[in-house]
Amino acid sequence: MRRVLGGTLAAVLAVSALAGCAGSVPPQAEGAGHGVIGGARPDTTTTAPADVALETASPRESPGVVGAGGPGAPYNYGPTVMADGATNRMWWCSQYPGSPPPGDDILYAESGSLDGPFTGPGGAVPPAVLSGDPGQFDGVHTCDPSVIRVGGTYYLYYTGAAGDHALGNAIGLATSTDGITWRRANGGGPIVGPAHDTHRDNLYGAGQPAAVYLDGWFYLMFTDTTGLAAGWNGAGQFVLRSKDPTFAGGIEALGEAGFAPVASTAAPRTKSVADAFSADLMWIDALNAWAIAHETADGTTITFWDRDFTRGPYRPVLVPGAWREGPGLVRRPDGHAPVSAADPCGRVPLDVVRATATGEAGAPTDLRRFGLDVVGVPGCADPRRALTVLDGFAMPSPVRTMDLVVAGQVVRVDRRSVAQQLAGHVLDTRLDVLDQFPVAARLESGTRALTAAGLGVGFLLDDGRLYPVRRVDAVAANGSAVEDVSPAQWRGFPAGPALG
Repeated sequence: MRRVLGGTLAAVLAVSALAGCAGSVPPQAEGAGHGVIGGARPDTTTTAPADVALETASPRESPGVVGAGGPGAPYNYGPTVMADGATNRMWWCSQYPGSPPPGDDILYAESGSLDGPFTGPGGAVPPAVLSGDPGQFDGVHTCDPSVIRVGGTYYLYYTGAAGDHALGNAIGLATSTDGITWRRANGGGPIVGPAHDTHRDNLYGAGQPAAVYLDGWFYLMFTDTTGLAAGWNGAGQFVLRSKDPTFAGGIEALGEAGFAPVASTAAPRTKSVADAFSADLMWIDALNAWAIAHETADGTTITFWDRDFTRGPYRPVLVPGAWREGPGLVRRPDGHAPVSAADPCGRVPLDVVRATATGEAGAPTDLRRFGLDVVGVPGCADPRRALTVLDGFAMPSPVRTMDLVVAGQVVRVDRRSVAQQLAGHVLDTRLDVLDQFPVAARLESGTRALTAAGLGVGFLLDDGRLYPVRRVDAVAANGSAVEDVSPAQWRGFPAGPALG
């Protein structure tokens, strides 16, 4: 379902019968041999001229297939990949004969390495975690997952369709507390459908979502073959944002003059940010820029936009290698770029997982990982951005303790063993940029810890705020006694950011 062909309706329907997708087909497989992927007219400009060439290093690719569905799964494509601490989590589009209804399913797997193998929990066969809901807009097909996690909730944006009919694709949303068991939002209805600005031969509709959470906003990039600014064959990527993950209100649409309030997600699509189908989106804190990954003749091209999508601050970067289907960027849970553990201020890892072969079903399969690093990045040159880049890092303080960066502030931790449990990464050498920031709070040995029913455990630090602790074993490591309080008492303390 993820793919959209810039061709005739007859060609679309011929392949959709095989791939089981509503008016869809892999356009890249057709364009790969010719170097033509998108659909812009020759006089269409989708980005402003880029200014800076980025230096790259450490090209890499997996030695083989990193993940696949179990027996009977005829295709595997359209992945979304979450770097979640020591675990990499992946959701993608496939089909299980025994998972009703007979259409696209979204599978789930995880691995300690991006080179796989990705398996279901406990090493099992990857399970189907979302399938069609008969009688609803996604009654037959669920595909093209994009997963982010915000405040403990997983949000799965996906393409759904009730069958193989014209403009049948729309975007749905499901939520979860574990990324495996999902509940449909918006009463099971779609949150974004075709705008119907104009109709072309490509009758795919709206789909292929990519979601990112930034500064309190949910950003959603997607394909809409009926969008006004799409190319002749329907290629194009449009952007909406809202502080409501369901996009039921407070919606802003990206147009030529920037983001502006609109009445609904069906507002005219007047600006495309990539001449492509099947693209993925990521925010890179170290570059202060958006990155959009989409397939071109020789691999995955990464193009860049500034925060407001007004100009391209960097020249595109190519992640070369074989492909047959669109890329899934490896991203943090909020959709931001991972940070280099060894060089957080100067290096940005760019990795994608993409289908690399056409399988027996005539659809994309053989998911493999490709990547490289952008190096020489001045990620911490701007102090205002340094704390964002270094979020989750701990490093030695000037007074033989550890400084932990969390949510834009510095917390001083007495015990290194505790800092190691609360930090995502620990540096052995202090970065000078951290000297520019005051210590907001201190976690001393034996600091008072509180717990309340249903609310977890938290440290009450010397600034008077209560800091929830995700890694509960850090409380014992700190030598802290835990005191039971009521939920009302817990909520009575000013809230600090979560640790760990």
